[in-house]
Amino acid sequence: MNKASKTNRIGQVFAALKKRGSKALITFITAGDPDAGQSLEVLKSLPEAGADLIEIGIPFSDPMADGPTIQDSSLRALENGMDLKSVLRMVADFRNHNDTTPIILMGYFNPIYKYGCDKFVENAAQAGVDGLIIVDLPPEEDAELREPAQNAGLDLIRLVTPTTSDKRLETILDGAGGFLYYVSITGVTGTKSADTNKVGAHIARIKTQTELPVAVGFGIRTPEDAANMAPLADGIVVGSAIVENMHTHAGENPTPAIASQVSNLKKAV
Repeated sequence: MNKASKTNRIGQVFAALKKRGSKALITFITAGDPDAGQSLEVLKSLPEAGADLIEIGIPFSDPMADGPTIQDSSLRALENGMDLKSVLRMVADFRNHNDTTPIILMGYFNPIYKYGCDKFVENAAQAGVDGLIIVDLPPEEDAELREPAQNAGLDLIRLVTPTTSDKRLETILDGAGGFLYYVSITGVTGTKSADTNKVGAHIARIKTQTELPVAVGFGIRTPEDAANMAPLADGIVVGSAIVENMHTHAGENPTPAIASQVSNLKKAV
């Protein structure tokens, strides 16, 4: 897979959706939860169910930006033996079935640092990863990962929060790629809902400074939440509600339940 095709996959999806007057549904699952086999089967089913882009959580023992739902899923995945190599193998398995849906790895820097940044980027690109969201890696300190990622055609997707100033946004935008992930609430994932008036005003201001698409995450759980938030941005991210549903159906095949949930979210978007 060449650098150009990898660099453009995220952009192509957002451009196609914009042309149709539609918004992106970005879904999140934790790799290895409830187990490696079930999470892979759910992953394979997400595009047909309605997911336009997919975030895969890298399990980590101290996911400080995540609420209890995703924290617990991460710990279950680690107990199942899921590590970074296994996550990349999961992406490669997905790519055997789907070469068009963008895959973004979301997680924390420690596992990547231990793996080795250059080696990780090389292996991620080979597996078919399109972008990275590293929650605890600020722009001032991400050169060790950003430079090899950019050389390999991987987008480094940056986070913007309700408290991000215009001056801070300039720093965030320098080297950002793919899209901006707008964290709609202060706090951790899956714990409260966002104020659409405040979110809309802030995103409108952000869009005066960048042509990157903006996707809103945190606090979006239901189709109603998705419908309320989608007009404000280029896409919405749903994570905790999907992970919660995965856990609820872990004793059976969770794929039908997740497919139905994602389909309803996509209709709302």
